[in-house]
Amino acid sequence: MKVVLSGNEAVARGFYEAGGRFASAYPGTPSTEVLEAIAKFDEIIAQWAPNEKVAVEVAAGASLGGARALAVMKHVGLNVAADPLFSLSYMGVNGGFVIMTADDPGMHSSQNEQDNRWYAKAAKLPLLEPSDSQEARDFTIQAFEISESFDTPVLLRTTTRVSHSKSVVLTGERIDVPLKPYRKELTKNVLLPSTGRLRHPVVENRLKKLRAFSTVSGLNWVDWGDRKIGIITNGIAYQYAREVMPGASYLKLGMTYPLPEKLIKEFAEGVETLYVIEELDPFIEEQVRMLGIKVTGKEKVPGIGELNPDIVSAALLDRMLAEDDFQKSELKLPERSPVLCAGCSHRGVFWALKKLRVTVMGDIGCYTLGALPPLNAMDSCLNMGASVGMAEGMVKVNPEKFQKKLVGIIGDSTFIHSGITSLIDMVYNRGITTVIILDNRITAMTGHQENPASGITLQHEQTKPLDLTKLSEAIGIRRVRKIDPYNLKETTAVIREEMQSPEPSVIIADAPCVLYEKLKLGPVYYVDQEKCVACDLCYKIGCPALVPGPNGRKPVIDPLSCIGCDQCAQVCNLDAILPEDLTFDNLARRGRSG
Repeated sequence: MKVVLSGNEAVARGFYEAGGRFASAYPGTPSTEVLEAIAKFDEIIAQWAPNEKVAVEVAAGASLGGARALAVMKHVGLNVAADPLFSLSYMGVNGGFVIMTADDPGMHSSQNEQDNRWYAKAAKLPLLEPSDSQEARDFTIQAFEISESFDTPVLLRTTTRVSHSKSVVLTGERIDVPLKPYRKELTKNVLLPSTGRLRHPVVENRLKKLRAFSTVSGLNWVDWGDRKIGIITNGIAYQYAREVMPGASYLKLGMTYPLPEKLIKEFAEGVETLYVIEELDPFIEEQVRMLGIKVTGKEKVPGIGELNPDIVSAALLDRMLAEDDFQKSELKLPERSPVLCAGCSHRGVFWALKKLRVTVMGDIGCYTLGALPPLNAMDSCLNMGASVGMAEGMVKVNPEKFQKKLVGIIGDSTFIHSGITSLIDMVYNRGITTVIILDNRITAMTGHQENPASGITLQHEQTKPLDLTKLSEAIGIRRVRKIDPYNLKETTAVIREEMQSPEPSVIIADAPCVLYEKLKLGPVYYVDQEKCVACDLCYKIGCPALVPGPNGRKPVIDPLSCIGCDQCAQVCNLDAILPEDLTFDNLARRGRSG
């Protein structure tokens, strides 16, 4: 059957057809939709994990138990999962085990654009890279066959364009793969120093076999064309190169580690000029050069950001890419800065923090937008869960400057992901810092995925929600306060009070995501144009429902965006922002009676 699927949906389909039984993930763009698509198949147990390390470990248990298992994450998530990843290379598998990493060249939704192909080389694991949705489906199936044939986890790497682009996919039927019998094997499954020493030679020997397999697997293939130019390429870069120079000779790599060395040498000998076209790092290029082959790569092809046909064309046609080429290569749309949703409860917390002139250690989530104008209320954003530890560290080294004037801020899902251990560290090491948990009861930043605090599973079944108050108290936090972040006076007072505390404290800003819950908190508000003096104070709260009026000076409120949260009304000193009053006199005063 032919269907149109995104790369992520195609990976899910491939897992289903391969007889997959268990999948776990932590949501992160551009990988999120894989697990959401898998959850639609009743034959597969699919679940969100608190973080990527847990996702890999639970899936590893499913593999050891004999099932074909999949763990899914974005590129930075593999950093979190690196500990089990490297050891799993030694342990191997029982049922097939695939780990999908979705990289983000161009950093569309990420704090860096690391190239996760290096993980395959470092962990000595096979790496497959599809270039479209059909290959995403096909390579997922083949990855499980490789995993079981060579007793190894397999890395499946996509990028944003492959994950989110849609194309036609020829699907098949699900194959029934019975659970493999479990065998207790001390020297394989219990990684002690003594057993690890025995497993390392096994890994090296496996790598040799995989290198030979790479040449004959069919995942890497040559398409001879004009032999004046030969192009070694992979992933989405293959699509761009083929578009720019369809008549050239190609070595298309689907298995990019270990590389098919014999095939590469034969291809290089058959062309006059050899190029490597790949996104980000010179991963393929460096290995080709190590074979003693002359090749043109990163001296022509940028190692920063996404490729596109114009950039590839400039590299292959040996010309400099001019400034206007970059501009032509992208559809120019009006710029629109990201902003917290109208009525978002995070806004009140950031407004209070800015008013109190607090130094704020921030974290990963939609609330990171609190760093941008007009709120400007965040001083750092490093990685998931870093806010708590960074807040502790800054206060420890400079208490005179930061104690009582600094907080760490983190979302509920991010706190569960990797903030809990930092809070334990703060208590254990006698830190004195206030941590604010923005609990909107959902993982909003990646599209409203459930998490342990939501009380709902991936399949939308009720489960026991994690109680953040009791958890904080169990860690040893004696001062745990819940606030209504829509109450700006209360929010400001509680933050001020807790920062003065001589011990660590936790403030939980408790309000659901307005977008997920589709909340209407009250009547629509409007700006009384007679009372308003255009002081612009209301603009400082940064609500997108507040827009310049017809006169270009005094603000008005978009009634379609306003959810009645009244934060802007609380900020106004002139009582010029009022709830909607549909009386004739009021409408006339606002010029709407006609």
